[in-house]
Amino acid sequence: MNRYPVWKYTIIVIVLLVGLIYALPNFFGESPAVQVSAAKSTVKIDASTQARVEEVLKTAGLTPDLLTLEPTAVRARFVTTDDQIKARDALQQALVPNADEASYVVALNLVSRSPHWLTALHAFPMYLGLDLRGGVDFLLQVDMRGVLDKKAESFAGDIRAGLRDKKVRGSAVNRNGQTVEITLRDAASLEIARRMLQDQMPDLSTVESQQGTESRIVASIKPEAARRFQDAALKQNVTTLHNRINELGVAEPVIQQQGLDRIVVQLPGMQDPAQAKTIIGRTATLEMRLVDESTEGRAAEQGTGPVPFGSEKFLDRSGRAVIVKKQVLVTGENLTDAQPGFEQQTNQPKVDLTMDSKGGNIMRQVSIENYKKRMAMLIFEKGKGEVLTAPSINGELGNRFQVSGAMTVSEANDLALLLRAGSLAAPMEIIQERTIGPTQGAENIKKGFDSVMYGFAAIMVFMCIYYALFGVFSSIALAVNLMLLVAILSILQATLTLPGIAAMALAIGVAIDSNVLINERVREELRNGASPQAAIHAGYERAWGTILDSNVTTLIAGIALLAFGSGPVRGFAVVHCIGIVTSMFSAVFFSRGLVNFWYGQKKKLKSVSIGTVWRPKTDGTDAAVVAETK
Repeated sequence: MNRYPVWKYTIIVIVLLVGLIYALPNFFGESPAVQVSAAKSTVKIDASTQARVEEVLKTAGLTPDLLTLEPTAVRARFVTTDDQIKARDALQQALVPNADEASYVVALNLVSRSPHWLTALHAFPMYLGLDLRGGVDFLLQVDMRGVLDKKAESFAGDIRAGLRDKKVRGSAVNRNGQTVEITLRDAASLEIARRMLQDQMPDLSTVESQQGTESRIVASIKPEAARRFQDAALKQNVTTLHNRINELGVAEPVIQQQGLDRIVVQLPGMQDPAQAKTIIGRTATLEMRLVDESTEGRAAEQGTGPVPFGSEKFLDRSGRAVIVKKQVLVTGENLTDAQPGFEQQTNQPKVDLTMDSKGGNIMRQVSIENYKKRMAMLIFEKGKGEVLTAPSINGELGNRFQVSGAMTVSEANDLALLLRAGSLAAPMEIIQERTIGPTQGAENIKKGFDSVMYGFAAIMVFMCIYYALFGVFSSIALAVNLMLLVAILSILQATLTLPGIAAMALAIGVAIDSNVLINERVREELRNGASPQAAIHAGYERAWGTILDSNVTTLIAGIALLAFGSGPVRGFAVVHCIGIVTSMFSAVFFSRGLVNFWYGQKKKLKSVSIGTVWRPKTDGTDAAVVAETK
């Protein structure tokens, strides 16, 4: 009756082992570290970077506890903060001799002390939020007016190009704030302009007026379109900030929209706020220019002559000189998309580019006039330009064209990413900065840990006294529930905050509630005269429905918090929902496995250790206490 088959015990053992392995990293703590990442989008972090870092540290007489190469950074872990500071200074001096032309970012950080065998199993600790780990918190204000000004300027350029293509003469197009004013000399031109605006620019609302012999159209951005443009700019800024902050190696940064025009940036564990501000405020712009292929230009490329007047010298990613003309054809503002792919005929890697109408018209004209000549794509960061690629123009270009040639799949992906990066869609400024020290974070961790442990200990003592051996079973199940909760949060690489710790404490209460229902149901069956084995079986079977109902309703509330909440509320909801799922496993499946293992083999079981069972007298006039504890 009360026996588990082998496969159920196998599941329990496997779950316990997996839970233990993935919960362990959270108990090793963190060590001070120095991180070296790329300061430019074009700088690669590879094995040569790791070797250089190792050589610099060896020269400085420093031996890192662990030196690892990751996709975006090299990290050196140390035992003491003194070694961390010395390593930072040595690497800064060796890798960043000139701050204005920095190729690398050297930043202080914290990394886990987990042993290598756990890391090899991809067992990592939970991320800690800003309130637990310390770090910096920025509030950024986005210039939404600038977004609409920029969009109005783009519309003005598109209208000029459209009227020119339709051979409309004598027209004038000017931007006035966030409106575009179009002056036309006759009714025919007015009709052409009206149809073009209706067909090609549905996001504009127009007002027509007559001034003497001239017609005038004032086009303004519709309110719903303006909101859409602003939302898109805000989301692009968030994406760009994500890409930049990844260079800092911050574990689980929080970058999210706040209100209609603000962005919150939280960097847990960041020990260098000045470096964070530098990365966040960095600008990167893309420009396309023609390569100077004159005799003087070729001589300058080969280093046998000066750079010609009207041209500039830049280096490509391999260090070769490229002489480009100063005239900028199009910028990153005209590039709407860049995606890697493969050519259908040769199956060679390529990058597909999409331009807006203004950029497409310029590229079409330039390609016709400069067939078989080279065009360079440059990226500028901190005022320094670098050539990404300089392919030949092999056909008429337009709004969509491709860049291909001798490139690998990885290089095509990198090029597409760099072309998409560009500058921020809207300017921002930091209007609030807050720093939380690691000491305060450690104090919050201690208080949160103590609250969970004291609550757990108090419940365990009560359960063991009140329910005897069944209370011990319940306490073990509660410990398993807590371990599984931590393990799942670690596997998901969730961020633990103070509200999350509060949810853990709540999860303990919810989990023990299920065991109380089971134990009381077993007691009830014993009072009704059932045999011990039958009471255990009926107790678990009949309590299951109540446990399921209560947990499902609680889970619904948690999912609602997860769906509609944000920030701390969402962090609480994540831990709360996972805690409900783990409690159902530990309180029912696991605890019954313990009870079955202890009592299931005893065929002639006379009593169970479940505390004191109150049983009424047979005549119903009084009550007696019957001890069922053994």
